[in-house]
Amino acid sequence: MEELRDLIFTYKDFPKKGIDFKDVMGIIQSPEIFRKLISKMSLSEIVKSSEAIISIDARGFIFGSAIALNTSMPMIVARKPGKLPGKIIEQKYNLEYGKNTLSIQEKAIEKFNSFVIVDDLLATGGTVECVASMVRSNCKEIKGLITVVELNSLEGRKKFNFPVESMISY
Repeated sequence: MEELRDLIFTYKDFPKKGIDFKDVMGIIQSPEIFRKLISKMSLSEIVKSSEAIISIDARGFIFGSAIALNTSMPMIVARKPGKLPGKIIEQKYNLEYGKNTLSIQEKAIEKFNSFVIVDDLLATGGTVECVASMVRSNCKEIKGLITVVELNSLEGRKKFNFPVESMISY
């Protein structure tokens, strides 16, 4: 989907010096391209082999919810601290520009055994690794990751022992 490249903007030194932030918001502002992207992502074997979607806060929610709607699959969210009620699974992780924590509601994943992780961008893989670790700590399976953009030079996919599908790579 090379037409995606024209809709992904790079912001140098954001959110801090030395980071080239890839902004995918142009994709969702182009309804026809967004529709084609979601259709393609929905047809992924990783998605088809999973019982539910786990979308990562925040831009992953946009793509995950669209895939969930398109496939009639349930969607669970991995959120930043203090955003989810009830009993949660929580884990800290490293970003390429700092540290953070993610949480998943225990109740949300209990009736499913296999998940596809959906996010907008794969960089170093720390966020996805965090989600996978939380899911596996509850004896559940990650079938794979599907993402819009992958930054190949950061080699994030090397951290995973599950398939990774990216719609576009840099």
